Formats: sequence, structure tokens, C-alpha cells
Amino acid sequence: MADTRVWFITGASSGFGRSMTELLLNKGNKVIATLRQPDALSDLSAQFPSSQLLVIPLDVTNSAGVSAAFAKAKEAFGRIDVVFNNAGQCVLGEVESVGEEESRQMFEVNFWGAMYVSKEAVKFFREVNKPIGGRLLQVSSRLGLVGEPVTAFYSASKFALEGLSESLAKELDPAWNIKVTIIEPGPFRTKIFKENQRLTSQHPAYASPGLPSSKFRQFITSGNIDGDADKAVVAIEKLTHLDDVPMRLPLHRKVIVSTRDKIKILTKDADNFESWSEDLYH
Repeated sequence: MADTRVWFITGASSGFGRSMTELLLNKGNKVIATLRQPDALSDLSAQFPSSQLLVIPLDVTNSAGVSAAFAKAKEAFGRIDVVFNNAGQCVLGEVESVGEEESRQMFEVNFWGAMYVSKEAVKFFREVNKPIGGRLLQVSSRLGLVGEPVTAFYSASKFALEGLSESLAKELDPAWNIKVTIIEPGPFRTKIFKENQRLTSQHPAYASPGLPSSKFRQFITSGNIDGDADKAVVAIEKLTHLDDVPMRLPLHRKVIVSTRDKIKILTKDADNFESWSEDLYH
């Protein structure tokens, strides 16, 4: 892959998307920045030439729009080296607190939208890029690894994305030179904790201050978020220079702890109940 790369970024208006866009442009890379409100990048459009930054309005839940955005990227730059599949939406609340319409809409963005981008990315890497290949970075979450109180539907959408990504990675012909990595950030100080997050009214049955959902709500609203998004995207960009990439990149000490804790729980369950599967076969 060349030193100067072409990146396709979804959800570029804020958070990791905005931080990554700024980092890449300042390093001399070319960026196709997609977002629902292009005016959010007006300052960058004024600073960087169209030969380096292409801003495209895009709602990732519109599959035709996703295809059209990739077509515009091809016309502008001829190739895409990295797709940063970052667009997301977050609605939090107990399972009994979140309405069906808003939980379905979150799946439309976090899963179906990400799926549309993933399919176009693989096709582009295989059929357009010369030489063939590319990197697909799937932005999940610590909550795509473990479920927490108040996060059920958001977590489920990220679990779904992780399952899609694992299966997709195993389907790819190694000759295509397409590498997939799931990015699992922990709590980073981005707009997802403010403007891009909605916390539903708490169901009264869960209102006791001692219950886990109340404690998690307190953490979410406390503002005690220590992750630096600008530093995180430096680590993510560094990943794209590796030949041997991981299936997952945990980012934040909380994600490291959660990963190790989940491994312990899975191992314990497998060890304790292995014998239950011994006589279940024809």
C-alpha cells in the first residue's frame, strides 16, 4: 500500500470520524468524508483542496446512496485503500424503556448501514483497486464484546456487526488481499456521550439507586470519560500499516479488562459443562 493513502470514512462529522479525517489530511492522505450534514466539515473543506478532501452527503441506511458514494470516490481518486466504517447511533435505556421504533432505527444505522458499506468496500477492493486489496475497519465498541445494563439494543447492534465482520473475514479469498479488523473502543470523550446519544427515561421498576442500571446511568451522565479520541485514531491509523492485522483491536483499559474477563467466563463455562455434550450425537 502506498504511503499516501485514500481513505473512505463514514460518520465524519464528529467523534472518531472527525478526528480521523483531520489526522489523515494533516498527514497528507486523501479522504472521502461522508456524513449526513456536509456543512459540519466546512472548515476542513476551506482548508484542504478538493484533490485531497472529497465531502459527500450520505445516510448509510440508504443502500443506493452508499453505492453512489463509492462511485464518486472512484471517479475522484480511482482507488480506496482503507474504509473506516464508523457511522453509528446510540440510544440507551433498559430493555423495557426503549421503544421499538428507535431501537430498530439504531439497527438500521449500526448494523444494516455498516453492512451496506462493508459490501461496497469488499467489492471496491476486489474489482476496482489495482493492485487488488484494502483494509476494512469496523467500528464496534466494548459493548460489542460485553453487554451492560441500559445498553441492550446498542450492544445487540454491535454484537451483530461483530458477527457479520467475523463471518465476512472468513469468506474472503486470501488472494484478494482484503483485511478486516473490528475496532472495539471503550469510553472515549466524543460527541456520542453528548449530542449523538439519547438516554431514555428510566423504567420505574429499575429506579432503585442500588440496581446496576441506575449505576450505569450515573456513569454515562457523569462526564467522567477519560479516553482521548484524537489519540485513539492515531493508534487505529497505525494498525493499517501492519501486514499481520488482528481480528479485533481493543482500545481502552476497560476493553482490555472486559476482554480478559469474558475469556475467563467462557473458559469456565466450557470446562464446567464440557461433559454435557459427550452423549449428544448420532
